[in-house]
Amino acid sequence: MLPFESIEEASMSLGRNLTFGETLWFNYTADKSDFYLYCHNTIFLIIFYSLVPLPMVMIELLRSKKFEIYKIQPKTTLTLSEMMECYRKVLITFVFAVGPLQLISYPIIEWVGIRTSLPLPSASEVFWQLVVYFLVEDYANYWLHRMLHHYKWGYDKIHRVHHEYVAPISFAAPYAHWAEIIILGLASFLGPLLVPCHMFTFLLWFVLRQIEAIETHSGYEFPWSPSKYIPFYGGAIYHDYHHFVGESCHSNFASVFTYCDYIYGTDKGYRYQKEVFEKRREKLRMEEKVDGSAPLFKSE
Repeated sequence: MLPFESIEEASMSLGRNLTFGETLWFNYTADKSDFYLYCHNTIFLIIFYSLVPLPMVMIELLRSKKFEIYKIQPKTTLTLSEMMECYRKVLITFVFAVGPLQLISYPIIEWVGIRTSLPLPSASEVFWQLVVYFLVEDYANYWLHRMLHHYKWGYDKIHRVHHEYVAPISFAAPYAHWAEIIILGLASFLGPLLVPCHMFTFLLWFVLRQIEAIETHSGYEFPWSPSKYIPFYGGAIYHDYHHFVGESCHSNFASVFTYCDYIYGTDKGYRYQKEVFEKRREKLRMEEKVDGSAPLFKSE
């Protein structure tokens, strides 16, 4: 809840007129508690998880040759009912895992100083904080994810659920055991805990992280994706390989970037298979057809 009773009072306190964004923020948040605003995180996760994958669902169902050449594992197809079953299970996990986590974590968020007051952060502040959050999350996620593969108990009892999709789909991005949601969720919270931000940045961070996860699980490698211009970005093909190999995979543990796998030598199998994939996709493009008789990747 903001400490100002009116826009005029807020302007006098800041010594300037509110920006358009600050006016919108004031009008929406003035009579709402900080906890209520924090709960928007779960609401936004559900909304964006429900909407962002829809174009990929349509592409998967249409099976157009124009898009098929970009499908990483063309042999694997899913029906609408199968995709909706994945969606249903994820929503249940959101309610029974993410919801309680929201309640438990709020005192920590309040303690570190995630603020809701004016002024809003500048664009540059938001940008650099997001960069830090992506880097911190990627590094922490790398080791937590690698741990779930390294210890047989962790894979068999927890991580195996996420690997039920050998060929990932967008709806499968958060498809996982409830314990994995909490374990890997710690990596996402770590950045804001180390570098506290405004609630606006906090909510934006989790939305962007969700969208990124949806893209890397899409099952398609599109050459026009804006994410290709991000340095060291892994993308869909990078994570798809990890799913294809499954339990025996010793490659591509990082969630967003490729530098951790490169530094710690856990990308050698992928680098070889990527060359094979690129040659195969180029052949398919030249032939203007898709041969679904064999997977694009081969097991390690």
